[in-house]
Amino acid sequence: MIRKIGLYFLSLWLLFFLIIIITADIPFYWSSDWEFVGLNYLLLNNIVPMICVIALLIGALSYYDFNHRITGTPELSFEITEIENIDYEHLTFLTTYIVSLVCFNFDSIRYEIVLVIVLVVIGMIYIRTDLFYANPTLAILRFRIYKVSGSFRNNETRNGIVLICREVLNLNDRVKYIKIDERIYYAYKDNTYE
Repeated sequence: MIRKIGLYFLSLWLLFFLIIIITADIPFYWSSDWEFVGLNYLLLNNIVPMICVIALLIGALSYYDFNHRITGTPELSFEITEIENIDYEHLTFLTTYIVSLVCFNFDSIRYEIVLVIVLVVIGMIYIRTDLFYANPTLAILRFRIYKVSGSFRNNETRNGIVLICREVLNLNDRVKYIKIDERIYYAYKDNTYE
C-alpha cells in the first residue's frame, strides 16, 4: 500500500512542478542595492510550493524504491502469447488529471482545500484500482506499458497481465519478471532463448 501511495506521488511530479512555478513568490531584484527579503517572508509566502517540494521528494524516494525493487531476483521467464501496447494510459492520466488540476486558482484557500480533497480522492481511486502503472512520470523516464497474456511453466496461461518495461516487447518474446502487484509486473527480455 505504501509503495502504491509513493507511486501516486511519483505520477503527480509534473503537477507538483507546475504548481511550484505558478505559486512560488520569490522576489527578484537585480540592482546592486539589493537586500535579502528574509527567511520569514519566503516561508510564509511559499507554503504551497514547499508542500509541493516535499511531495516531489516523496515521489523521488518512491522512484528510488521502485528502481531498487526491480533489480531484485526475477521469477522464471514466460512467453508472451498476446500483447497490446497500452502506453496511451500515460497520456490519459496526464490529460485527465494533471492538466485540469493546474487550472485551479491557487490564490484562494478554498480552491487549495478543494485541490487537496480532489488529489486525495483521485489517489484513493488510483490505489484501489491498481492504476499506478498509468504513470506519466514513468513514461518520461522511458518506461513502456503492455497488457499481455503469457504461457508460464506447466502450460499455465495467465491473461490480463500488465507489464512495465524499458524495452520494446513483441509477440513470442520471453520475458523475466518481478511482481509489483498480483497482475502488474516489471519485465525485461530474457535473451537466453534467442
